[in-house]
Amino acid sequence: MARINLLLLLAVIATALYLVHTQYQSRQLYTELDRVQQEARRLELDRDRLQVEKRAQATPLRVEKLAKEQLQMRTTSPAITQYVRPDGSVIPAVAPLPPATPTTGPKPAKLGAKPAVAARAAR
Repeated sequence: MARINLLLLLAVIATALYLVHTQYQSRQLYTELDRVQQEARRLELDRDRLQVEKRAQATPLRVEKLAKEQLQMRTTSPAITQYVRPDGSVIPAVAPLPPATPTTGPKPAKLGAKPAVAARAAR
């Protein structure tokens, strides 16, 4: 009977040590989980802060100011725009005006002429 009692005592001591060991591991894991959650909250706050900074840096006025000052850029206009065809030839953006041709209609009235006189001159 003493052997069984000794064997049972050893089994109780072994399970007690195993229980203490698993509780210790559980506390370590819980502490690690808490630390990782705090780190995740810190990283989330940093991400939010960086998103706000990114939006502030990308405002159209700031981008335009940097483009003008640092990159020496200017706004486009038809006078400086050129289109390039696939063959490499350049097309001006603003087509040249066609040459003026004389019209066959009534002649314009002279400046300073009275309307009635201009109407008789057109006949």
